[in-house]
Amino acid sequence: MSLASTSFMILSSILVLFMTPGLAFFYGGLVSKRNVVNTMLSVFFICGLAVLLWFMVGYSLSFSGDHFGVIGNLKMAFHQHFDMSAMTATTTKIPDGLFSIFEMMFAIITPALFVGAIVGRMKFNFLFIFLIIWSILIYYPMVHLVWSAGGIFYKMGALDFAGGTVVHIDAGITALVLSIFLGHRVDYKEPEHYNLPWVMLGTTILWIGWYGFNAGSAFGVSGVAVQATFTTTIATASAMITWMLIDMVRKGKPSLVGVCTGTLCGLVAITPACGFVTLTGAFWIGIAGTCVSYFFVNFLKPRLKVDDTLDAFGCHGVSGIVGSLATGLFATKSVNSAVAHNGLFYGGGFHQFGVQLAVTAFTIVFVAIMVSVIVMIMKVFVPMRVSEKEERLGLDLGEHGESADYVVADQYNRKDVDIFRKEFAGQLANLNKRPD
Repeated sequence: MSLASTSFMILSSILVLFMTPGLAFFYGGLVSKRNVVNTMLSVFFICGLAVLLWFMVGYSLSFSGDHFGVIGNLKMAFHQHFDMSAMTATTTKIPDGLFSIFEMMFAIITPALFVGAIVGRMKFNFLFIFLIIWSILIYYPMVHLVWSAGGIFYKMGALDFAGGTVVHIDAGITALVLSIFLGHRVDYKEPEHYNLPWVMLGTTILWIGWYGFNAGSAFGVSGVAVQATFTTTIATASAMITWMLIDMVRKGKPSLVGVCTGTLCGLVAITPACGFVTLTGAFWIGIAGTCVSYFFVNFLKPRLKVDDTLDAFGCHGVSGIVGSLATGLFATKSVNSAVAHNGLFYGGGFHQFGVQLAVTAFTIVFVAIMVSVIVMIMKVFVPMRVSEKEERLGLDLGEHGESADYVVADQYNRKDVDIFRKEFAGQLANLNKRPD
């Protein structure tokens, strides 16, 4: 066992777990004040659900055995026949138990990402059941396809260092399909953000945690881990400033939400490429991710009339697609010997880009079809959307009976005389008259 790599991976696992409550603050700060509790709970409870699913069947279906290069088996269900201290899953001399823990954290954050598309409209019971089915039928097969040695895409030479296809495109397409099935909010407009400091706090936590996400995917202390750390930083910075500059040119002023959104786009775009590209490549990938996501969110999305509330697809899906394809352009053996074919811009020809294009296209189609099938079947048995009355009231009170603060609660607990003040106007006027 390598003590240095093991220590590094424990820290990386903790950082990835830290990302999910960070995402809860990010989304919770962006939504309207009526849906803060529902949004944060919908993200945070996944920490418990995904851990149990991974322990029971997730690891086994992802990494144990192989069926047709698509899915594993159930030999290690509940981690039976699993040697915690063995060091066979990686070449970096870390225990298999730690490898499972690290991958478990990815299984937590991935479904949490698409919550941003459905806030304020989806019944919590539907989300709970959907997450279980989605993990088993979509997420675990994607992990096996791309990251397991027996997976079809792994054998094809697909490059996805830390989750472009497995995490971001997967979650982004899920967000898009769910938002289409749910339809528009009753009051279809951009929500008044509940707490902008929370948005910045969440963004900061995500950026810090992302180093565990990306650098940790080297599975040990190495030059590749250092490279992933540096490329993550460069891409994120270039994306942040690009979004801010576009806002300044287009709107005449920068915004905190815009800066935070650009930051997130850079983190997403560099994820599949971070351990395969140079710093210059990372710089351009960050800019490309932000530009394409900005165009989608501000120009294409309004024309498509899709109500992706917090732009989960616009950021994770779109920037994830850009990053996955850009890996086929910028990957180079000089950074990582695991790159069998240099990217197009490094003299490797079309081969690697073609592989990335095929895997990206398959992920989009596969996830879109599977999510559609799951939703159509589930809707027969479980209501998907809250009532119009509950939506107007807000899911905090309607679904959970809680409020983010007392000001919000008081708004819905006023006396009849306050709610129907116009109807009581005459009576109140008489009561308020003073005797001469």
